[in-house]
Amino acid sequence: MPPRTSLICLLAFALVGCEGANPSLSEAQSRTLPPAAPLPAGPVPAQSVSASRRTAITTAVERVAPAVVTVQTETVERVPVDFMEYFMGGRSGERRNAGIGSGFVVRGDGVIVTNAHVIAGASRVSVAMRDGTTYDATVVGADEANDLAVVRIKAKDLPVAPLGRSADLIVGEWTIAIGNPFGFVLGNNEPSVSVGVVSAVGRNLAGRSEAGGAYIDMIQTDAAINPGNSGGPLVNASGEVIGVNSSIYSPSGGSVGLGFAIPIDRTKRIVEDLLEHGTVRQPWVGIRLQTPQAASARDVAKAGAIVARVVPGSPAEKAGVRTGDQVVGAGTRPVRNPFDWEARLLDLRVGESLPITVRRGGRDLRLTLQVADAPEVSAQKITVLRELQLITLTDAIRQERGIASSAGALVYRISDRIRDEIGLQEGDVIAQVGQSRVNSAEAASSAIDRYGARGPVFLVFERNRQYYQTSFYLR
Repeated sequence: MPPRTSLICLLAFALVGCEGANPSLSEAQSRTLPPAAPLPAGPVPAQSVSASRRTAITTAVERVAPAVVTVQTETVERVPVDFMEYFMGGRSGERRNAGIGSGFVVRGDGVIVTNAHVIAGASRVSVAMRDGTTYDATVVGADEANDLAVVRIKAKDLPVAPLGRSADLIVGEWTIAIGNPFGFVLGNNEPSVSVGVVSAVGRNLAGRSEAGGAYIDMIQTDAAINPGNSGGPLVNASGEVIGVNSSIYSPSGGSVGLGFAIPIDRTKRIVEDLLEHGTVRQPWVGIRLQTPQAASARDVAKAGAIVARVVPGSPAEKAGVRTGDQVVGAGTRPVRNPFDWEARLLDLRVGESLPITVRRGGRDLRLTLQVADAPEVSAQKITVLRELQLITLTDAIRQERGIASSAGALVYRISDRIRDEIGLQEGDVIAQVGQSRVNSAEAASSAIDRYGARGPVFLVFERNRQYYQTSFYLR
């Protein structure tokens, strides 16, 4: 019992003092410690507490959150059919899947920005406002390369998110991610808010993101971004949208403080193109860089931007760029690797002039490129099967895309239905139809009609410098 009593006393003394303690020690402490500050005479005024709760963050959220929406999609997926089950009234061979993401209003008449991967393959898109009001939406256009899309709803006088600038972001400044993580798991349309800082700018991310694929020249933030936040705004402390939340890097599938947003300056340009043309004019200069033989992304970042090929007749050839040149600058930005070069191309507009600096034989040369449309944009389009557009493969297109075939018909546009049934994709090159070699889009169209009138159409096509086969019947 005595040891137990001693332990209790030590604990009590450590916390509040105890009667069994040495009085001289207590007196010494009272002489050396400063006197305690007097407590306030009354309760803290409620008004001052309320005022202290309001910050730049709360003000920014109040400014932007009303313009944040939930984007809901429905996709149709083909699944194997059990014929016995089908005849008994079972599965039809199709499965409908629901998807969800975020977006924000950029024009009061119903124009909304989201991610391309949010609406990809959707047969139906709808938009739910903060108050639960839901509208059917139409897709104005999408740019898969930049993972941006514009949808429109029939509405008026909607709250609009103020757009800021991303060119002058400061690493360490506040960021606010607003969206709908995990969709309706949280029970309503009220967007969620998470806060962090700008962790970095100009980040390049390849793979292992929420949406997969490669993202170039992104804003990195540690504000929590989770699946469902895609397409929502990244906001600064002034209540201005500075980016579109697009992806996360995560080994677990949830936020680990590595979120990425598409800069708003690039977003503005793409939205303007989509609203005006329904598509994005792809800027082209005709330079293909060497593919670095590197073991990691870090090694690629140090590899330099070496010109492997200059497309004949391209803006680069006209400006004097040569194979073997090292691009070290583009506009006002340094170019240290292929990522930097691709990032600079994303900010270009067709018709602009792009000053570049190339290193050749130990000397730096200043050249100016006149940015043009990609060569396939101006090529004549041949429509096949009403849902398939082909263009004749030219030398410029072949070199720009790194195509092995010397002749053929490039798949320029294709509907989801034809893609699923035939197996072709945009960018494939039809090299042979039946026993006929293809040297133009017109030849491919004629051969498909000719063989299709007699039986199955047999195709040989190139994809990523490999050849594949497919066959189908005309209906």
